[in-house]
Amino acid sequence: MAVDHRGASRSGAFAALVIALSLGAFVAFAVVFNRVPLLVERGFSPSSTAWTLGLGGAGQVLGRVGYLPLAARIGPRGRAVAVMVTTALPTAALGIVGSAAALILVAVGAGVVRGIRTLIQATAITERWGQTHYVRLSGLISAPVVTMMAIAPWAGTALSSWTGRYARTYVVLGLVAVLAAGFAAASMPRQTGDGKPRTI
Repeated sequence: MAVDHRGASRSGAFAALVIALSLGAFVAFAVVFNRVPLLVERGFSPSSTAWTLGLGGAGQVLGRVGYLPLAARIGPRGRAVAVMVTTALPTAALGIVGSAAALILVAVGAGVVRGIRTLIQATAITERWGQTHYVRLSGLISAPVVTMMAIAPWAGTALSSWTGRYARTYVVLGLVAVLAAGFAAASMPRQTGDGKPRTI
């Protein structure tokens, strides 16, 4: 049957997409805003920390540039799962690796993935339900995603108090990204015989 915004917004695929994107945003923003205390904890000087943050930002630009070749080779579900998994890996690695060089390389990799994640969110609705109800469905997604972005810096600090170290916090955040990947795998609507997405 034809896709309508009410049916799409009540579907299991839509709920899974909202959870996946919300968890992904939570991890991304917790990682960014708590990276300074993490690097200080790992012995970085203020100048080295600033350079590392700058390189992470450059990695984000590279991720956005590389999105189109990625989209041409991998479908929406595969891209969503891949970006969550590749969010998990550098996030956890930031809490595990010890050398300065490795931390800088991982920070750049995390920036690349963050750049791709932004475009995954921007294209998620049209790739699953088309353009007709893009604004309505995007609005429904934006509220929980923005909420998670807002609480992420505080939550990252709270996690560091709970775990005892920022390094352990990043490992926990990596596990949250793995959970997001599981929801991303369930975020595609079922298809009808004519190839249109179901809304039930």
